[in-house]
Amino acid sequence: MFKKMASEALGLSDIGKIIDPKDYDKTDADDYVMHEDQEKIFFLIKTKADEYCFTNLALIHVDGESAMSSKRTLKRYPYSQHSISDVIMETAGKIDLDVEIGFKIGQLPFKIDVQKDQIEKLKDLYKSLLRIAELTYENQILITMADESLNKAVTVLQNSRPNDVALADQYSQLTDFGFTWMTSVRNQYHVKDFGDVFEKYINN
Repeated sequence: MFKKMASEALGLSDIGKIIDPKDYDKTDADDYVMHEDQEKIFFLIKTKADEYCFTNLALIHVDGESAMSSKRTLKRYPYSQHSISDVIMETAGKIDLDVEIGFKIGQLPFKIDVQKDQIEKLKDLYKSLLRIAELTYENQILITMADESLNKAVTVLQNSRPNDVALADQYSQLTDFGFTWMTSVRNQYHVKDFGDVFEKYINN
């Protein structure tokens, strides 16, 4: 009983270990990576109960009920659908044996404890997630600005329509233009693959 309480007090109950790339194929998460679609693992943390697998496309969470149970629940969070925010890193105190990285993916908060001696590697993940969060935020602003600009342009064109131009024809032209414009903007700023960010910061 005392041993368990001391373990929880020191934060030892579920401290994760950063897995070396050569051992990715020994993890459960690797089985669910979409290698067929060029998905690649860049960072993987394994605790007694869970695995947190960061790929270029998504966070794959192999969620274990407990360290004693073999039951696992697979959860996948594509970055294009669940934006990363509120990235933090907590370094260790004098008696701590772990460091912590925290973030939100969508509205879901994550806090992952990692062995203290792996802090340098964890810094790479911290920088990667922070940069992804910044890019996603900046890109969303640009998408919103593009959408507002398109709406203003449509309003101006509608109000300046010559009398000899049929409303139906103008509507068709505006719809085609708007679709082409927003598709181009979305393709440029709605990023799905952040492999270049991970490549820049992981082990660099």
